[in-house]
Amino acid sequence: MKPDEIRKLERYLKSRFSSGAIEVRALPRKNDSAEVYVEDEFVGLISKDEEEGELSYHLTMTILDIDLE
Repeated sequence: MKPDEIRKLERYLKSRFSSGAIEVRALPRKNDSAEVYVEDEFVGLISKDEEEGELSYHLTMTILDIDLE
């Protein structure tokens, strides 16, 4: 993803989740996804989706059962 997209996504996530600890990081060889971190811990992946002229982003977050204990 482009740096301006990453900045916009990061700003959105920080305001939506009321947390300044969120960081969106580009993936070196991928231009359609980025990683999401909270306090340096990987928490998910944002994927860019362009379909029928509309642009959207999907956040995928996996939660392990051991993290819930």
